Amino acid sequence: MKKSTKIWLLLTILAIIPAIFLGKYFFDGITPSASGFAITYSPLFWVGLASMLIAFVCAVVLYILLLKNTRLSTLLFFSIFPLTLAYGGFITYILQAETYSDITSQAVVATFRLSGAQTPNKLLWVLLATLVYLALTLLVILSACKPLRRVERVAEKLGDGRVKTDDIKIGGSRQFQEIEQSLNKINYIYKEKDNKLRITNLEAKKYIPKQFFKFIGKGNVSELELGKEVKKKATTLYCELKPRQEKELTLEENFSYINSYIKIVAPLISRYDGFIDKYLESGILAVFSKGQNAVECANAILRAINVKNKSGNTLLDARLSLHSGEVMFGVVGDEERKVPAIVSGIEDMLKKMQEINNYAGVKILITKQVLDELPDKSNLEYRNLGSLTFEEKRYTLFESLEHYPKNLKEKIKKHKPNFEKGVMLFNDKKYAEAKACFQDVLHYIPSDKPSFMYFNKASEKLSG
Repeated sequence: MKKSTKIWLLLTILAIIPAIFLGKYFFDGITPSASGFAITYSPLFWVGLASMLIAFVCAVVLYILLLKNTRLSTLLFFSIFPLTLAYGGFITYILQAETYSDITSQAVVATFRLSGAQTPNKLLWVLLATLVYLALTLLVILSACKPLRRVERVAEKLGDGRVKTDDIKIGGSRQFQEIEQSLNKINYIYKEKDNKLRITNLEAKKYIPKQFFKFIGKGNVSELELGKEVKKKATTLYCELKPRQEKELTLEENFSYINSYIKIVAPLISRYDGFIDKYLESGILAVFSKGQNAVECANAILRAINVKNKSGNTLLDARLSLHSGEVMFGVVGDEERKVPAIVSGIEDMLKKMQEINNYAGVKILITKQVLDELPDKSNLEYRNLGSLTFEEKRYTLFESLEHYPKNLKEKIKKHKPNFEKGVMLFNDKKYAEAKACFQDVLHYIPSDKPSFMYFNKASEKLSG
């Protein structure tokens, strides 16, 4: 028995004792007669009435507390049973009171006007008693079953995975208290899982960028499914970083210098809504949803590295290759450690482009597919650098001119038609005419490495 119930039991006992002795003054003040009841309002009458009311209230509260410690079915039965007894007894007495000869019954008949000439009054009292009985029964049932609605709402939230931050309160009888404890256990498990998932996601975000989740249409790391692949159109960027040193660097020095530049490059990739897929030797493979973002990021990387080179003792060369197309995004690893990855041949394609990049001395090399992704009003300046055959497909390559100093850029733009004519002639195996075009470009721009590369290749073809 709960402490509160014990207290009310004690109060009820203490209230009943004086009610037994003082209650007689209340009944002594009521005198029945053939014409009704005569009440004598004396101080002792009020004392007796007060003592009986206090005892009655205490007994009712104690009865309710005892019922709350039972199961719902028992609670409903012992709540409605006394009402039913009182209702049945009242109806029976009202209908039979006229047949009783005692003075109290005569007084009741006179007070309630139940004599034979006033038979409709009996029906009115029966109807009134029935309405009161039904109202009290409904009130008892609604009060007893009120926790059911709370259980329903809480179960619906927990079923939808909505965790309650505070403890669940149901109330009601002992049965509902047991349900409340069970729901709180379930809620606690949910909160524990939710906290673990939150911590997992926070840790995962250090290694799995949010842009990756956007690409595959998932919300968090728990939704990543091993072996599931998603094909999306994207622009990939390969950024190669190499120290420009006369003396050879140790592994520690090389790692330290490249790491210092990665700290510059990585935030720029995120700023342009891209993410780093992986680190390849001395390079970074990044993915962008839009080609324009990738091109702008490439230009921003070169500008940032130039600034870094001016302030550092060790200089770094950066060369970037960009390609757009269908990319397979997937998750590899095991259930303990899920790792996002690009599961397609795009990496090999970019490495081929990077070889051309290094050979031609180009800073930013882009495919026609990237240009097709750019808006019509894009201000990107570029020139055709030839083509690359990869997996039996031919890709046209272009050099971005955005990173060149203004004066040099204007010269390259001016002689761009002659350069591109030379590229076309070289592809048509008209090496002598191509060589003349590149020789003309080099006459005005001696430092143009792509022209120098083509000039040498045309010379080799002619001499071979």
